Amino acid sequence: MKNILLLTLFSTVCSLGVMGAAHAEKADSEKEAVITARSGLVDDVKQTRTLTGDVVLVKGTLTMKAGRALITEDPQGYQFITFWADPGKLATFRQKRDGAGDLWVEGEAERVEYNNKTEVVKLFSKAKLTRLEGTKPTDVANGAFISYDSRKEVFTMENSDSGTSTPDGGSVRMVIQPKTKAPAAEKAPATPAPGKK
Repeated sequence: MKNILLLTLFSTVCSLGVMGAAHAEKADSEKEAVITARSGLVDDVKQTRTLTGDVVLVKGTLTMKAGRALITEDPQGYQFITFWADPGKLATFRQKRDGAGDLWVEGEAERVEYNNKTEVVKLFSKAKLTRLEGTKPTDVANGAFISYDSRKEVFTMENSDSGTSTPDGGSVRMVIQPKTKAPAAEKAPATPAPGKK
């Protein structure tokens, strides 16, 4: 049976911010963070938590998965989290967005960084960001680097995983699905004027 480490981090990760493509689910910021991994090391002097092997972080509707993770904390209590994918795989996140309907945001990359002070998520190398209504993608962005700022509702794409575009880099790509149009209202039959048939 695999040895799985379960960490419930009330004081160190509970203040972990949320991310999303409109605004992340606001209720997530008040939820505890539960992290599972095969092994972990907590260093209170350095304010770091190192997790290895099938790392899964769940905080409300937010779920992040990777092969390895490092959580650091600054003196003000803000966390900076880096997730690394296992070789040949991608680190992922998924979170419900605020708003009417079943709205979600998903992302994947070889490395995912999240800063809960700025509420910015950065996707490095083979980056992909998808906004969904239920299971239907509404927008899909691909690039070597994608940065998403959930406060400003802005994301940027670059052709290099350095975080800036270069002349010899590749290209970025975005697919925007057409909006579903509401059906036209049916016209009621005209009512004849009094005295007419």
